Amino acid sequence: MFDPHARLPTADELPDSDDTPVDNELQDLMPSLLKRLLASIWSDRWDWFWGTDMGIYFDPDDVPVVPDGFLALGVPRVKDENLRRSYLLWEEKVVPILALEVVSRKRRSEYRQKKLDYAELGIRYYVIYNALRQVKDTFEIYRLEGGEYVRLSGNPVWLPEVGLGIGVERGVDQGVEREWLFWYDEAGRRYPTPEERAAEALQAAEAERERAEAERERAEAERERAEAERERAEAERERAERLAERLRILGFEP
Repeated sequence: MFDPHARLPTADELPDSDDTPVDNELQDLMPSLLKRLLASIWSDRWDWFWGTDMGIYFDPDDVPVVPDGFLALGVPRVKDENLRRSYLLWEEKVVPILALEVVSRKRRSEYRQKKLDYAELGIRYYVIYNALRQVKDTFEIYRLEGGEYVRLSGNPVWLPEVGLGIGVERGVDQGVEREWLFWYDEAGRRYPTPEERAAEALQAAEAERERAEAERERAEAERERAEAERERAEAERERAERLAERLRILGFEP
C-alpha cells in the first residue's frame, strides 16, 4: 500500500510510458499538432504543460495511466533543461485538466477502462478521437460531473477552464490534408496550423510586394506625367517666345 510518508521516487526512477508502441500514426500526429498549436497560442505563457504518450503517476507502487495526450494548467511548462520524463502527481500537485485518446485498430479500452481511470484521477475533460468510425461521430468530449463523464454536444466545444475550445475539421498539417483536432477561440474560430500560418504570411508578403510594385508603378507613371507636363510647359514657353520675337520684328511689342 502507498505510504505517503515514505520517500517518493523521482521521474528518473520510474518508466516514462507504458512501452506500448503506437499502431496508428495519428496517435502521434494528433497530440503533437495540439501541442504545437498551444505553443503558438500561449507563446507568452509558461504555466501549462502538454504531455504526449507520457505516464501520469498517481501512486509510485502502481502502473501509470498513459494518455495519447494530456494538458495540465498551473504547472511549469519547462521544469529544467532535461524536461519531464513522466508526470508525477506527488511532485506536480496538479491533476491534468484534459486527457486525449486517439482510438487505434487495437482498441485499448478508450471507451471503458480509461474512462474509469481518468474519472478516478479527477481529469475534468476526456477527449476521444476515432478515425475508424464511418457513421458515428469521430470526435467525442466528456466532462466529469459527479464522478462520471457526461458527453458534451457540439463541435467545437468551449472549455471555460482552459480558455479554449476544441473540435475537429479539415485542415492541412505537415502537408497532409485531412480531419484534424484543433483549438478554437471563444467565437468558434479555428487557430491555424503552423503550416497554414506560414502560407498566410507568404500570401501577405506577396500581396505586400504586389502592392509596393503597384505603388512604384503609380509613382513612376506620376513622375512621367509630371515630366511630360514640364516638357509641354517648356514647349509652350518656347512657342510663346518665338511668337513674341516675330511680333517685335513686325514692329509690335507683345
